[in-house]
Amino acid sequence: MNASTPTASSIIDEIKQIVLSPHSFRSVFILIMSLLVAYWLSRFLARGLIFIAQRIASRSDKESDEARAMRLRQTETYLSMFIAIVRALVVIVVGYIAWILLSPTAGNNSSGASGLAAIGAGAMFALIAGQTIGIILRDLTAGAIMISENWYKIGDYVKLEPYSDLSGVVERFTLRSTRVRSLNGELITVHNQNITGVRVAPRGVRTIAVDIFVRDKDRGVNAIQRVIAAIPKGPAMLARPLHITDINQWGDNRWHITVVGQTAPGREWLIEKFFVNAVSAFDEDKEPSERLLSLPPISHNADETANKRLKRAVRVKRDRPQTPSNGKSSESARRTKRTPVHAYINQRLRTISKNGTRAQQPVSESRPPTRKS
Repeated sequence: MNASTPTASSIIDEIKQIVLSPHSFRSVFILIMSLLVAYWLSRFLARGLIFIAQRIASRSDKESDEARAMRLRQTETYLSMFIAIVRALVVIVVGYIAWILLSPTAGNNSSGASGLAAIGAGAMFALIAGQTIGIILRDLTAGAIMISENWYKIGDYVKLEPYSDLSGVVERFTLRSTRVRSLNGELITVHNQNITGVRVAPRGVRTIAVDIFVRDKDRGVNAIQRVIAAIPKGPAMLARPLHITDINQWGDNRWHITVVGQTAPGREWLIEKFFVNAVSAFDEDKEPSERLLSLPPISHNADETANKRLKRAVRVKRDRPQTPSNGKSSESARRTKRTPVHAYINQRLRTISKNGTRAQQPVSESRPPTRKS
């Protein structure tokens, strides 16, 4: 074999020298490979965790027990956070390995290069940290506080403050951000540090009651049932159909009918506007003597838990019953006000009267007896 012809061992040695020697091609190659490894490894692990989270979400949606459904949603929320943590750990580990490979080797001529590399790396780290790490740390701190205080979970319908029109169903909740799907299908992602407050719909529905005042009970019930049958129903519209809960008579030919229903958040207009307007239309083009409604219908919130809490919060001072002004009551009141001295004197006077002595009048409270010298 000719000496100028490269052998297999020499080719391998040259490849090793290219890969292991510190030069620009090696650095670029390691950076590209580390990015690819971090991307595919984090994606593979995230897909496995997402599959588990989707199975849990499917079970929570089908669960009839509310307490168990809440626990499943909480588990789904923790898995969503764990996915983000796993991705961050993969990037950190791969970045550390890449840094080990890219670091200059110890040698006689490497001290100067090592010092320059350290200065350059420190300057780059300070620049990146000042612009990005501070924002990320604020997001992580806010997310950790929200999770520890259990602000909301995946699957809850929320309205985020201070945004006036940002509301929807929580689809993803991590330490850094929250993703919400609005009623029109938009996906909205918000940094946790920008969320100052949250409104959570209890059980994902809004309970609304309508008070209707009619002159004829049977006509009123039939008309209300016709309107209820015309309203669209479904989880995204009327979560629980309207139904009559109470009928009370509050006067001559006056009836109070209460109708209660539950709507999906954002669909309150089905009851507050559509149903109320349909009921108000009963008396259109009718003479006053033929009208069914005696008063306009009234809609209001009817959440049981909120009503109980409001009942505890409202403290109205009750009026004390007034004492009647007849003689008997005033006499008993005076007796309760008498002091032990008056009681003793009156008892002595009653004893003298029983012994045949001239009856003495009880001593008045306002004129106490004077002692004779």
